[in-house]
Amino acid sequence: MSGVVAVVADSHLGGPGGEAQPLIEQLDRVVDQGCRHLVLLGDIFQVWVGRAQFVTPEIEALVPVLRRLRAGGVRIDYVEGNRDFFLAGGPWADCFDSIELETSFEVGGRRYLCVHGDGLNDRDRQYLFWRFLSKSLLSRFLITRLPGALARRAVGSTERQLSRTNFKHKSNLPEEAIVRYGRRRLAEGWDVLLLGHFHEPRTWRVEEGEIRLLDAWFNDRTVVVFD
Repeated sequence: MSGVVAVVADSHLGGPGGEAQPLIEQLDRVVDQGCRHLVLLGDIFQVWVGRAQFVTPEIEALVPVLRRLRAGGVRIDYVEGNRDFFLAGGPWADCFDSIELETSFEVGGRRYLCVHGDGLNDRDRQYLFWRFLSKSLLSRFLITRLPGALARRAVGSTERQLSRTNFKHKSNLPEEAIVRYGRRRLAEGWDVLLLGHFHEPRTWRVEEGEIRLLDAWFNDRTVVVFD
């Protein structure tokens, strides 16, 4: 599997994805077969805040595995999802080679752009406002200074608000917005746009290239391999 890239989207461990062990076993398996690049396409945990007081059993289980894989030569890129907050510079930042809103890779001469996808619908203004607010410097400041129990309640409330404001656009797949966004990004020179967030597999082939939604890991329990 030399030159192969593995991608995991929306595992939501600690939520509908359950415990971390099944995903850990899958990651070990693809790496044992030679994969040396892993992309985590956001929302790997039900909520992941880059502060030690927000640790969960699923984080405690997966983080040492990511560190071990990276120490063994696997490149690991994290694309932030809507349930990820302030990971860069946090206690688990050393698990990753990059923590960004998007990343890219090339396999077999095809250029892939990876974006979580929650912010692509520019018509969902209520959600975009809450998304901006929840990830702002003010929110970071408040979270770092609130007592642990109160901070966890605040994050839980924010996550529920994001889910509610995004529900209409997410439950009814915004195909027009996805295709419009996809065509614009593919025109930058990419061959394939990979998106998560919507928790269902779909593919659109347009003049500029291919737009592909990946199913949520908690649905199909699949680590997607590109070779």
